[in-house]
Order: sequence, then structure tokens, then C-alpha cells
Amino acid sequence: MASHIERRKFLATLGGAAAAWPLAARAQQPGKLPTIGYLGEATPAADRQRVASLVQQLRERGWIEGRTITTHFRWAEGRTEQLAEIAAEFVRLKVDVIVTAGVAVIAAKQATSVIPIVFAVAADPVGIGLVASLARPGGNVTGLSTLAADLAGKRLELLREVVPGLGRLAIMGDVGYPASVLEMGEVQAAARTLGLKVVPLEIRRAEDIAPAFDALKGRPDALYVCTDALTDTNRIRINTLAQGARLPTMHGFREQVEAGGLMSYGANFPDLFRRAAEYVDKILRGAKPADIPVEQPTKFDLTVNLTTAKALGLTVPPTLLARADEVIE
Repeated sequence: MASHIERRKFLATLGGAAAAWPLAARAQQPGKLPTIGYLGEATPAADRQRVASLVQQLRERGWIEGRTITTHFRWAEGRTEQLAEIAAEFVRLKVDVIVTAGVAVIAAKQATSVIPIVFAVAADPVGIGLVASLARPGGNVTGLSTLAADLAGKRLELLREVVPGLGRLAIMGDVGYPASVLEMGEVQAAARTLGLKVVPLEIRRAEDIAPAFDALKGRPDALYVCTDALTDTNRIRINTLAQGARLPTMHGFREQVEAGGLMSYGANFPDLFRRAAEYVDKILRGAKPADIPVEQPTKFDLTVNLTTAKALGLTVPPTLLARADEVIE
């Protein structure tokens, strides 16, 4: 039930045209229009801005819901086991392109080696076996790589500017998620370089989050939250517990900071989804995913939540505020 309410709210935020999508889609004869399947890892609320960017860019390129395309939106709501079911549904529906991100890309690739798959966000697509190389993906998958692991050092340096006595760092991530394991390794390596002691908080499901905080020994000075579907879906819970434990947090994207996190630094996700629409456009016009190079982000955002900083008794240096792309007050 909750997901239907979420979906209604989500469609309402995209405006009247979007609200008419299901009707417009039903009015079409099956197979008449090119079909896009959108496979979301988290929730409609988490994806709102990203999907709005995707839809807007598709419209600008002439792909309008109910007129020139049909789109099926599905969300796994942070439950990894749902991803395979949704991917299988898209295969049965014979969609023309699957648009997805993160761990959902693996589920889509396992479901089909024929239907083109465009990922708006993937950390190390070569390392986790999504593509043969960035220049020549070689299969049915292409899209945008986020460099999530490469940003670990930069994030820790930013965190040190706000938490001057940073000595012990807790790192939370879903260890069942390949990109998170990779990111945790990168954060640990960056932390060692900076002389920080590391406390890993390994989670696999939502029920592990509160016990992970309870188990914190030898109070850390800050918490680094890895970017994955589980932490994204549970971002309010994580930030509430972190504030309760008086832990400043570092995240990978702004939605986490909007949900009460202290700061984030990473690729601009709406921009990546906008660029993913360009891949979809090329494929619908006949290009092969194998021949479209994987691109890197060009836009990175630093977001700071001053309300959270004040609640934690932290002073954000004016030099850092001046560099921030967005300050939430």
C-alpha cells in the first residue's frame, strides 16, 4: 500500500502530464510505442529529482509519455531480492531499454543479455564486470560511472575541515553490495593515509542499522556512510541515530544531507540521470550499447546542512561554506 501512495505523490511532483502516464500508456496498443523500463533501487521519494531530470531530458529529445514512448516505473524499495523480479518482468514485457542505477544494473544484466541497459550511476563498471572497458563496453550495457571509490580521500579531507579533532572514523555500508565493499576499502585506505583509526559498521539489511550503532565501541568522531540502496532507503533512520550518537556524517549525495546528514560530496545525480536520457535517445534511434562509451561525471556537488552542524555544536569554516554548492539551513 505504501508504495502506491509513494507513487501517487511521486507522479504528482512531476506535474499533470506525468499523472496521466498510466492512462496514456494503457490507451496505446501493445508494442506500438518504444518502451522504457525504469528499475529503481530505492523508493520513488529518493528518486524524485533524478527521474524528473531523466523525463525532462527525454521530453526535450521528443520522447513524450503516451505519445512517442511508454514507460514502466518500478522500485525495489531497498530490497535487493526484488530487483531480479522486476528485471524479469521487464524481459517479459519486452521493453526496448532498461534504465537503472547501482546494484540494480547487475540484476538487469543477469536477466537479459539482449535488451539494452543504460545505467545512470555505477561505481567501477569495469571492476564489477558490467562492461569490458569504458571506451568499448562490448555488450548490452552502457552508461555513466560515478568514481564513488575515487572520492573517498576528498570526502575525508572535507570532513576533517569540519571535525578538527578527527581521529576515529566509523564507516557504514552494505557488505552485500559490491560497490559498497569497494568503497569501504577505499575509505579505509584513505583513512590510513590520514592516520585515522577505522571502525567498520557492516550492514546487510535495514534491521542491522540500529544494532550497528548500539555496538559502537570507543566512541568514533564521525561516521562515513557509503552510497548504496540500503543506506539511501534508510537515510532518515541512519541520520536520526547518528545525531542521537552526536556523530557528524559524510555522505555521497545531497538527498542524504536533506534527510539530516551533515555533509555530502559527490557526483550530481540529477545531472547523471539527465545524461542517461541522452544514452536512451541514441539507443532508441538505433545505436548499440556496445559502441557507446561509458562516461564519467563532470559535475560534483558539496552540500552542507548547517542545522545539523549547529545541533552537533560544530562550526563550519567560512572557507568551506564558500565552496559549497548548496547550504541547507
